Amino acid sequence: MAEASLSPFQKQFTVPSDADPMQREIGHYDPDGIMSFYRRRPFQVLGRLFDIIIPFLWFGWRLWWDKLTGSAVKNRQRRAVHLREIITQLGPTYIKVGQALSTRPDLVPAYYMDELAKLQDQLPPFDNAIAFRFIEEELGDRPQAIYAEFSPDPVAAASLGQVYKGKLKTGETVAVKVQRPDLIRRITLDVYIMRTVALWAQANMKQIRSDLIAITDEFAGRIFEEMDYSQEGRNAEEFAQLYSYLPEIYIPCIYWEYTGRRVLTMEWIEGTKLTNLPAVQAQGINATHLVEVGVSCSLRQLLEHGFFHADPHPGNLLATPDGKLAYLDFGMMSRIQPYQRYGLIEAVVHLVNRDFEALAQDYIHLDFLRPDTDVTPIIPALANVFGNALGASVAELNFKSITDQMSEMMYEFPFRVPAYYALIIRSLVTLEGLAISIEPNFKVLSKAYPYIAKRLLTDPAPQLRASLKDLLFKDGSFRWNRLENLLRNARSSTDYDFEKVLTQTLDFLFSERGAFIRERLAEEIIQSVDIYGRRTLFNMSALVRQQIGLEPMAMPPELQNGKSTNNFDHLKNIWEILQETQGFDPMAVLPLLPDLLLKQEMQEMGYRIANGLVERVAARLIRQLLLEDMPETVRPVVKPSLPAAQV
Repeated sequence: MAEASLSPFQKQFTVPSDADPMQREIGHYDPDGIMSFYRRRPFQVLGRLFDIIIPFLWFGWRLWWDKLTGSAVKNRQRRAVHLREIITQLGPTYIKVGQALSTRPDLVPAYYMDELAKLQDQLPPFDNAIAFRFIEEELGDRPQAIYAEFSPDPVAAASLGQVYKGKLKTGETVAVKVQRPDLIRRITLDVYIMRTVALWAQANMKQIRSDLIAITDEFAGRIFEEMDYSQEGRNAEEFAQLYSYLPEIYIPCIYWEYTGRRVLTMEWIEGTKLTNLPAVQAQGINATHLVEVGVSCSLRQLLEHGFFHADPHPGNLLATPDGKLAYLDFGMMSRIQPYQRYGLIEAVVHLVNRDFEALAQDYIHLDFLRPDTDVTPIIPALANVFGNALGASVAELNFKSITDQMSEMMYEFPFRVPAYYALIIRSLVTLEGLAISIEPNFKVLSKAYPYIAKRLLTDPAPQLRASLKDLLFKDGSFRWNRLENLLRNARSSTDYDFEKVLTQTLDFLFSERGAFIRERLAEEIIQSVDIYGRRTLFNMSALVRQQIGLEPMAMPPELQNGKSTNNFDHLKNIWEILQETQGFDPMAVLPLLPDLLLKQEMQEMGYRIANGLVERVAARLIRQLLLEDMPETVRPVVKPSLPAAQV
């Protein structure tokens, strides 16, 4: 491509004409081109390494000196400022790391967090003249001619750009984001160094089995997309399409007439950062509740649609005056495939169920283990790691504790971290860090379970139907307490639809895939009705004997186990839970009864129950009437046809 034929945008981000192209356009990540370009420029690489290593060595030496002289406490605020300044000078790649650390009170002392939080939107701005020139190149005119109002200086500056406040000639107040200059050169050089280190580590450190190159490329690819503001606008619109139905989530609209690759014009959002607790509370807004809203939205991003925000730090989340959670930045987004989404839910179910053999298989399905991996020695290791964690309640678990324990185990066995998972963990750990900075006892997993419960009860996907079966049945017995917990948790999910649960439950129950459940339910009903009937008959007989003065009889042992009573207690509990569930209407079941009664599967189930009860009664009569006086050595063995029958 000749220099004269390039647009101003392409000239800005094209390498010199005497070099192989490293990167032609923002938004397109070319790792091979980057590696080829910088291999021929060792002095640039060494200069950048010098820029990175020397400041951190100097910072470490000053920390050591503070400790040696006993002035660590006195100088800690100065050191926090120094660290922020180092990260700021190193540029966008390191600013992203600093932003992530600014949300981790469990990893970073508070005085460092306060300084690192300034990396979210309080970075040094670049020259207005450059920003105005970019606007003119992208939109065709000076900002003063395009916008009715335009702030003379930026109102915020972030890692990749800075924001001005403006007003369109049609009256809408807008935020105008303009990209920083020289991004492509600085980021590609950092990516080259990161990939070189990853290549060396993967070749020389045998204990590292994860694909560090793929993880680096995934992260770098997202940053390159983030440098394309047109892509960010498309991301915002897709995000709104998928998640704006949630009543407490707000996504600003994009004004495409005023948007290009280096300029993004979007709706201006009045709001307060969630971490500014006094300001949030002064507006009568519950910050902890908004964090719960964010957790709920993140779960839907990861497990429902697979399009998720990979950078939910406090600078990207605002509490609006009307109590909604507004998302602002849609540059760093990622996707997770359907099999990965369902695999994560299945893994949670198997974890809760302590089914570590199935959990090991989940790691294969999720690409943490190769398909030919022998999981035999891994299963007891999983039991050891997660068995300890599950000794606590779900409310006491957090992502960091689980990932820390998993990290220790991954060194011993051939685990590898897939590239997609690295961004998921980054997103969840950042969100959890934000949550515990607002509420130290906040546990993301306990807030996530209602959504998991809702998905298990409402999602018709075969994978989740199988997971629901695994959760509710064990050794052929129905676990009523698990069903109670699912219903109790699911009802607190914001979009829990009881009618949908009822419809899908009935559809599944009377489908071919529901045959197993119908059989087990039939056995439960037969056993419960039989025991309940016998106990009722015995109590009536005992009452009669008491009335006529006969000696009371001892209740047979099989009637004393209380299982029938327990089952009826569970049914009573479930009914109470349903009555307290929003949208529950017992009359909604009546229109479904005629169709249900006509279903062949329902008739077969009814026949099985009736036949099972008759067999039990017949077997008992034979034993009591015909075999009572026979010697035990000549008694025939009478077995009911149902394996679970009790005579």
